[in-house]
Amino acid sequence: MELLLHFFKDFFLAFFVAIGFASLFNTPNRVLLIAGLLGSLGHSLKFLLHDGFGLGLITSTLSGTVLIGLLGIVLAHRVHTPPVVFTMPACITMIPGLYAYKTMLGFIKLTDETGLSRTPQDLENTFHYFVLTASLLFTLAIGISIGVLLFRQDSVKMLKFASRKNKS
Repeated sequence: MELLLHFFKDFFLAFFVAIGFASLFNTPNRVLLIAGLLGSLGHSLKFLLHDGFGLGLITSTLSGTVLIGLLGIVLAHRVHTPPVVFTMPACITMIPGLYAYKTMLGFIKLTDETGLSRTPQDLENTFHYFVLTASLLFTLAIGISIGVLLFRQDSVKMLKFASRKNKS
């Protein structure tokens, strides 16, 4: 029961975070709700897989972003809007801000001139958070791109080639 309550709270908060970032990126008003819905669905799936089923953070984040990317392609055709308009704000809800913050604090601690607060564990923790942050950011990019790559009809090279061939 407690997991379900946290799930709905996560869904609700991610919805408004995605709408906030979508409006910040000048997303058209007619697709703001789509951005909010995609953001809440993706983040809630990540939450459910990670906290509910104990799946790894990177795997659950990839699952959430793949859901956003695939649904973004489907919804883009329905509302006649490029998918990046609402998939990017939707994925911002999953940016690993806490881990990036811990990485920066670790780097600051490692470069502290006094050296009084350094421990051997600091380098290991900083490197761990750096790799985790980078992995999660790559996961966001890969997850959104999977939908575009799977459902693209022709490559850009073929489209340019076809337009040149038609002009001749």
